[in-house]
Amino acid sequence: MARYDSILDTIGNTPLVRLARLAPPHVEVWAKVESMNPMGSVKDRMARAVVERARARGHLAPGQTVIEATSGNTGIGLAMVCARLGHPLVVTMAENFSIERRRLLRFLGAQVVLTPASEKGTGMLNKAVELADAHGWYLCRQFENEANADIHTETTAREILDDFDGDGPDFFVSGFGTGGTLKGVARGLKACRPSIRVVAAEPDNAPLLGSRVPQPRDEAGRPSGSHPSFRPHLMQGWSPDFVSKLTEEAQDLGLVDRVVGVSGEDAMERARALAREEGIFAGTSSGATLAATLLVASEAPEGSRIVCMLPDTGERYLSTPLFEGVAEEMDADERAISRSTPSQRFDVTAPAPTPGPRPERPAVREREPVDEEAERFVDEEAERFVDEVVAENHVVMFALAWCEFCWSARKLFAHLAVDFRSVDLDSVPFQRDDLGGRIRAVLSKRTGASTIPQIYVGGKWIGGCTDLFDAYAGGALDHSLCAAGNAPKIDPNDLLPAWIHPRGDA
Repeated sequence: MARYDSILDTIGNTPLVRLARLAPPHVEVWAKVESMNPMGSVKDRMARAVVERARARGHLAPGQTVIEATSGNTGIGLAMVCARLGHPLVVTMAENFSIERRRLLRFLGAQVVLTPASEKGTGMLNKAVELADAHGWYLCRQFENEANADIHTETTAREILDDFDGDGPDFFVSGFGTGGTLKGVARGLKACRPSIRVVAAEPDNAPLLGSRVPQPRDEAGRPSGSHPSFRPHLMQGWSPDFVSKLTEEAQDLGLVDRVVGVSGEDAMERARALAREEGIFAGTSSGATLAATLLVASEAPEGSRIVCMLPDTGERYLSTPLFEGVAEEMDADERAISRSTPSQRFDVTAPAPTPGPRPERPAVREREPVDEEAERFVDEEAERFVDEVVAENHVVMFALAWCEFCWSARKLFAHLAVDFRSVDLDSVPFQRDDLGGRIRAVLSKRTGASTIPQIYVGGKWIGGCTDLFDAYAGGALDHSLCAAGNAPKIDPNDLLPAWIHPRGDA
C-alpha cells in the first residue's frame, strides 16, 4: 500500500474486473469498478477536477461556499473534496432520491436543500442557480463544466488503455447523467483507438437520446424545461429530465455509435446478479449499464473485448426498490439452519453443557488487610457524585456509551429538545479508580435495578429506557419535560433498536 498526503490523491486507478459468470463465453466483458474510489463512485473524479480547476483559475476563493444540484454521488464526492480543501458545501437534491444519500452528505458536513419531486432534475438545478446568484456561492455546473469531461479523458480513458497495454477494448458501454463520463472517456478512447464503438445506455421509457428529439434550451443554451421524451425511471443518477450540454456535445462530435434502452426491472435484476454471481456490489445504474453491455456482448464478434462502466456502490440504494424483498429477519431456510444444531436459538433454551471433571481448587490466598476508612471514603465519593449530579440537572441519564437503549433514550430527548446530562459510566473520566463502577453500585443500591440506563427527572428516579418511554406515552412526563414545546407526539417504541421487536423466529 502507498502513502498519500490527502484522501484526494486516492481517487482514480480503479480496477478492471473480468466478469466470469455473467458474460457470454465468446467475448470478454470487463467491468470498470468505480465504487473503489474513496467515496464510492465515479463522481469523485469530477468533484476534485471541478473544484481544483475553479481554485486554480480564481473562480473559487478560499473558504467560499460551493453549491451544486445532484442526485447524490456528485454531492458526496464534492463533500469529500470540500471537507479536505475547506469549503462549505450546499447541495440541492430532488426529494425522491434515496435517503442514505442525504444522510451521507450531511455526515460529511454538507447542507442538503430538497426540491419537490414533481420539478425533477430541472427543479433542483434551477434552485442551485437561484441560490448561487442570491448568495454569491460558486456553482459547479457539472452538466456543462468541461472539467467534468476532461478528467475522464485524462484519467479514466487512460487507465482503460493502460490496462489493455494501449490497445484498448473493442466496445465501451456507459450510461449518462451529466455526460462527463460518456464524453470524456469516449473522446480519450477514440483518440487512441478510432475503431472502438461507444454505446450509450438510457432508460427505455425515457429515450432522451434514442428519440433524437432536440432538448429545448433558453437563449443562454441551458435546458429550458424537461425533454419531451422524459419519463420517471428507476435509475438514480442516470438521465435527468433534460439532455445536458456535455451529453449533447458527445453526440454532436460523433463519439456515440449506438444508444441502447434498458428497463428498470432489467437494471435491478442485473445489479442483483452482479452481487450474487460475481461478488460485485453495485447500484441500479450499474445494473442498467451491465444489461446494455450483455446485449452488446450477445451480438459482438467472437473474441471482442467490452468494457462496462459500473459507476457506484450498492450502498447508495438500500432504501430503493433494488433492495425490495431483502429481509432483515431469518426466512424459513435460515431458521431451519438455526435449528440444525442445539445452541444459540430463539425457539428453545440451549441444553446445559455436559459437566466435565471438576478442576482442582487453587490454593487459598490470605486476603490483604482492608483499609475500612478508605473504603468508606470511596463510597462517600460515589454517593456524593450521584447526589450532586441529580440535584444540579433537571434530567440526568446514567448511561453506557455503547448501549443501544441509552441511544434510544437520547433519541427521545432530542425529539423533545430536552436539555439533559448524560453520565457515561464507561467513559475515560469514570475509569479512574473504577468511579463508574462504584457509581453504578450506588445506583443499584438506591433503586434496586442493576440495568442501564438509569434516568432521573426533576430529582425523581424514572427507571430505565422502557420506563421512560412508558411514562412519556402515558403523559406522566408532559409537565416535567416542558422544554419539548410543540414537538409532535411520537410512538417511542419506534426509537428502540430494530432487533428488539418480535421476530417470529420460534
